[in-house]
Amino acid sequence: MTRAAWILAVVVLTSSPAKAATPEQCRFIEARAEREACYQRQEAARLARQKANEVRQAEQQKSYEPMAADDAQLAKAMRGICRGC
Repeated sequence: MTRAAWILAVVVLTSSPAKAATPEQCRFIEARAEREACYQRQEAARLARQKANEVRQAEQQKSYEPMAADDAQLAKAMRGICRGC
């Protein structure tokens, strides 16, 4: 039991996403060409993340679209109800 716990702890600590998510520190690169290349890589990664977020948000919004038709039909039906007769 304890051996399995140790193995699990080692796996969790070595596969930490914090290490993988650490951005490259471009400002400390002294060579101008390398620094600019670093900034371009960061910009490309930022754009890729932004597009992925937009796609994810679009997919989430699509899941609610079937309810929009039902909501419109319900609103149309409720307009015909007399309030205050």
